[in-house]
Amino acid sequence: MHALLVEDDDRMAQALGTALAQRGHTVRRVARAQDALRHTREAEFVLLDLGLPDLDGIELLRRLRTVCGVPLIVVTARCEERDIVQGLRAGADDYVVKPFRMAELMARIDTVRRRTDAHADRAAPGAAAVRRGDVEVDPAGRTVTVAGVEVRLTRREFDVLAFLAARPEEVHSREEILDRIWGDAFLAASRSLDVHVAGIRAKTGRSALVRTVRGYGYQLGGER
Repeated sequence: MHALLVEDDDRMAQALGTALAQRGHTVRRVARAQDALRHTREAEFVLLDLGLPDLDGIELLRRLRTVCGVPLIVVTARCEERDIVQGLRAGADDYVVKPFRMAELMARIDTVRRRTDAHADRAAPGAAAVRRGDVEVDPAGRTVTVAGVEVRLTRREFDVLAFLAARPEEVHSREEILDRIWGDAFLAASRSLDVHVAGIRAKTGRSALVRTVRGYGYQLGGER
């Protein structure tokens, strides 16, 4: 796999590049946001530091997500909850805070890639669209429309919504959703799932589209 490594610290970039190469990945390292935007289309996954010299990393993340749908993991020293929430809402598939264990980061990369591949395989060409009121979720086309207008969700937001829409009558536990979408049921105590659900509600403008079952999980809501 070809990785785009966006990191302005030379020592960190060297360590990450070496670890990735040892696992058979090819790596292009860039230190500036403009270079990242120029090379993003060749990448199969992205590691993104947020502390860049020419543009705030969150803004770069938003711009990357307009042109790039590959797995993307933020690797940064920013550890405040606000930063983590912003990163996930902007489209990061995972958020890793420095300092970190290299083996853990490599495992997270593998998990994100597996889940991305699995969701692509499950989106069969004949999969039927699901409607709730004026909202339509099309798993095959990976699109969501509200009153006929397409709404842009991040890949992870879409995966959550499509998973709920695949079995709309069922209530899904947090652990089940995290295991299927994130590949790690032990993330149940984190806010990552809640952040993505909030993003779905805000972007569609339909707060009832995802129903919270307090103390348990979520279900597809809205009018049939």
